[in-house]
Amino acid sequence: MTTVSMVRIGSLGALWEARVRATPAKDAYWNFHEGGWHTHTWSAMDEAVGRVRAALVAEGLQYGDRVAICARNSVRWVLCDLAALSLGLVVVPLFFNDRPENLAYCLENSGTKLLFTDQTPAPLLRVLPLRIIGMTRDAHDATPWTAWVSDAQAPAVAVAAGDLATIVYTSGTTGRPKGVMLTHDNILANCTDLMEAVSEVVEGDHRFVSFLPLSHMFERTAAHFIGIAMGAETVFARGIPELAEDLQTFRPTLLVSVPKIFERSYARIQAALDAKPRMAHLVKRLVASRVAVFSGHANLRQRLVAAVLDRLLGARLRAPFGGRLQYVLLGGAPAQPALLAFFVGIGLRFLQGYGLTEAAPVLTCNRVADRHLASVGRPLPRVELRFADGELCARGPNIMSGYWHNAEATAAAIDAEGFLHTGDLGRMEEGEVYLTGRLKDIIVLSNGEKVAPADAEQAILMDPAFEQVLVIGEGRGALGLLAVTRLTDIDEIVERANRQLHAFPGYARIRHAAVVPEPWTIENDLLTPTLKVKRQAIEARYADLIDALYRGP
Repeated sequence: MTTVSMVRIGSLGALWEARVRATPAKDAYWNFHEGGWHTHTWSAMDEAVGRVRAALVAEGLQYGDRVAICARNSVRWVLCDLAALSLGLVVVPLFFNDRPENLAYCLENSGTKLLFTDQTPAPLLRVLPLRIIGMTRDAHDATPWTAWVSDAQAPAVAVAAGDLATIVYTSGTTGRPKGVMLTHDNILANCTDLMEAVSEVVEGDHRFVSFLPLSHMFERTAAHFIGIAMGAETVFARGIPELAEDLQTFRPTLLVSVPKIFERSYARIQAALDAKPRMAHLVKRLVASRVAVFSGHANLRQRLVAAVLDRLLGARLRAPFGGRLQYVLLGGAPAQPALLAFFVGIGLRFLQGYGLTEAAPVLTCNRVADRHLASVGRPLPRVELRFADGELCARGPNIMSGYWHNAEATAAAIDAEGFLHTGDLGRMEEGEVYLTGRLKDIIVLSNGEKVAPADAEQAILMDPAFEQVLVIGEGRGALGLLAVTRLTDIDEIVERANRQLHAFPGYARIRHAAVVPEPWTIENDLLTPTLKVKRQAIEARYADLIDALYRGP
């Protein structure tokens, strides 16, 4: 595989052209379409990009105009993205599962002139002054893709590195989403620095299975654009329900993932081991010995145990991931060290990172030689970090130019020295970054003790009996828990939650708990499209229930 040199690449369209020139005949993308899997070479994709460009030109769109994509990952998603970027248009990626009113706001706020979608647009969207192109047969009340794209071709145009490439709307856990403005150079700088940081990973022939939405900047940078630079094959998974089957069918060497996927896998594995105590004991020994080897603290006996048990169990435990998986690039949220330890113990290798959309999105990541499971890694080569009262702040060529039409929010986010204030709390030890919570999400108990609820929630969710949890207690005398769970006995809920919090300080214990009647979803406006919990919305929804928990006799 030939990795494209990023030295003279000035735009994302130029990156694409360099890849096509380097390996025109190699397979680039796999997509499930009309009942079967189809593969596409780089040159075939390039021809299709030219046809989409011609259709965009025929629409009369001008340099800098906005086009939106609201669809599941697919070859056509890639075609729309690359065709628009290579014409100097600005791409607005939207989450296909977002609420119609949020989509309408983003489309109106960005001034989008054309929308690509793979579903029937909601009535709220059809009244907006924009052209809607249906990418699949499921998209009714839209111009069909096959009628819109012809055999005509249009060339790319020269695009300046500093020009706007995309407006990515933040999830909006509180208030309206904000449009993050990222230039071609922001994204290319992030790709360049991330590839340098994990240079051992990007060499060789690789295959991704892509399942995080391309509307998420982590997937778009770390899998989509870096995948182009690497010349890696990308398989677009059919969906989360089919992911396990797709992983075993296509046997990826690389994954870009969030911890949630591995939390679900861990829960399934533990449930299976609960029925096999002897196997569970062997797996526990395997994990302990391999983690010792990984951390560099193993004695001879542990190395021998790790080798023997891995030969007996390793391949079977890794089989659900295809059997060839070399590295998992993990981000989106911090993962529990215990979760990572389990999967490291069965033979997977994680490179955990940290970032946010405003940073295009990666700020830090583990290097291959790093051995600290709790760390989110070291700063990327050109990223400068500092801590202001514990808040992590970052400066570098990947930092956004600001929020679209929102000077006030931009000024609040980026200070006079050009540092982005992330809102995340952390510390640095021996060059590695450790996250400790969110600036605005810290719970202060009535005795003055402070608790980072996200850390406690992640720990509790390691028990597969809990589907969703929210730790509460601001201004109260003790922590409480709202839980979506199959458990019904409150005492058991409290006991099992605290079992997972054994390593936390004594004041970080659950004293009150309640089972909520329904899961938190995007549809009921309690989750963002990126599946982040809307803490304030949940607390408002269950205000009476929370008050009842703390009401004395």
